[in-house]
Amino acid sequence: MVVETIFSSPLGQTALVFVLVFTLLFALLQKSKILGDGKKQTDALISLAIALLVISVGYAMEIITTLIPFLAVGLVIALVFLLLWGSFYHGTLETSKGVKIAAGIIALIAVVVAVMFITGAWDYLRDWIVLGNSGAFGNIVLVVIVVVAIIAVMSSSGDKKKE
Repeated sequence: MVVETIFSSPLGQTALVFVLVFTLLFALLQKSKILGDGKKQTDALISLAIALLVISVGYAMEIITTLIPFLAVGLVIALVFLLLWGSFYHGTLETSKGVKIAAGIIALIAVVVAVMFITGAWDYLRDWIVLGNSGAFGNIVLVVIVVVAIIAVMSSSGDKKKE
């Protein structure tokens, strides 16, 4: 049996999205100090205006309410991974810069794919690559190979100059 709460109603969902957007924007503006140091009222007003605009657009609300469960599941997976890692690894958890960069890239790709899937762009892109007669998939693979080759050549030539 499903229990109805205030948070399962459309009003509750709207309130939760408003609080989330307002809080995140306010924290971002306070941390970045884009508008200046000690401008809490200005940051609050801008956060309020943007949060009200976001909840007034149905499509933005739909994207946010669909994306938040993805975020929650991803954080739970990361927590379980860290708990398992911590049970086998004693001491402080220190990772190399490469592991942090790889984790960031994986997280970025996961968020981009999730947003594309939620907004419907994933189906459009898949159809364009798979069903398109323009050879788009082959062109994309070729461009990726060329970019990787250029990066490899540039990084190896930089190492020789340092020696």
